[in-house]
Amino acid sequence: MERTLLIIKPNVVMKNKTGEILARCEREGFVILGLKHLILSPQEARLFYKMHEGKEFYEELVEYITSGHIIACCLGRENAVRRLREIVGHTDPAKAEPGTLRAMYGADIEHNGVHASNPDEDPLSEVHFFFSTHELLS
Repeated sequence: MERTLLIIKPNVVMKNKTGEILARCEREGFVILGLKHLILSPQEARLFYKMHEGKEFYEELVEYITSGHIIACCLGRENAVRRLREIVGHTDPAKAEPGTLRAMYGADIEHNGVHASNPDEDPLSEVHFFFSTHELLS
């Protein structure tokens, strides 16, 4: 079973849409292996988004992800990373396919509702940023 990370961002948590998103993931065959409700500090957010450091949107990204509660979720299934990215949709909700999470819950490119691990980066390091091994179902 492959693992990946989903973050439900502050604008969606504030609207109480977390359950809808998690239910969708389960309907898509994902198993919830770990779940945390937390607020990231600016230092944690900078470390998590280090790959974007220096990009024009970096500071806004850090400010947004630290603006309220988030849900960090480790999801598992076969081909988890790529399938979750399909379900999440384009970074810009205006360009996302209808029915994708960002099309349904994102407000704009900055407040796009959810984060999903990128298959071209290191999804497991993202999972382990939020979860230790003993916190995850095996």
